[in-house]
Amino acid sequence: MANTQQQTGESGGAKELAILVGILLTVVAGAIGTYWIHSRGVEVEAASVVAVKPAAEPKASRVAVPAPPAGVFHTDVYFDFKSTRLRADAVKVLQETAGLMDLTNAWVVLVHGHTDRQGPAEYNKALAQKRAESVKQFLVELGVPEASIRLVTIGADGALCEDLSAECQQLNRRVHLEFRKLAASIPATTTVAATKGGDQAQADAASPAGDR
Repeated sequence: MANTQQQTGESGGAKELAILVGILLTVVAGAIGTYWIHSRGVEVEAASVVAVKPAAEPKASRVAVPAPPAGVFHTDVYFDFKSTRLRADAVKVLQETAGLMDLTNAWVVLVHGHTDRQGPAEYNKALAQKRAESVKQFLVELGVPEASIRLVTIGADGALCEDLSAECQQLNRRVHLEFRKLAASIPATTTVAATKGGDQAQADAASPAGDR
């Protein structure tokens, strides 16, 4: 009887052990399966990302900013208060600038006359015109063809500075020149000549109103 109970107990213990081992194996197998499924999902997701990743956009090409055309240059000459007479510094600037012109080519020279804002508009217009004419006459004496020079009278409307200081008003009493080469032409027979006697004097504007 005792042997029977002992055998029954050993049999029950073996069954319990087998059940525990089975449960353990099931848990282990479930963990392995979960890990495998998760890893496969990550691989599939990564593959899909690679598949749908758009091609790299081409880099935007740099926009080339054109350089200023050759044969175009600007300069300014300045005048004393209420004066149309070319100063020594203006004479030098005009000589140097005209020397840059290749007279075997066709040129156009725009001469803009300016004044400060003092005085009546009518007087300023007349003064600006006389200043532009003074510059034109000197350019012609330097050998620039008269037909290529264009005068523009602006007066006080083109003032650069609104301050009433002497320095500001001096900036406004000017003639602005634009030299622009057009095309090749028949070789010129004249050359830019050196100025004789310094300033090419013009009569001062006879008005009591100032540079206006």
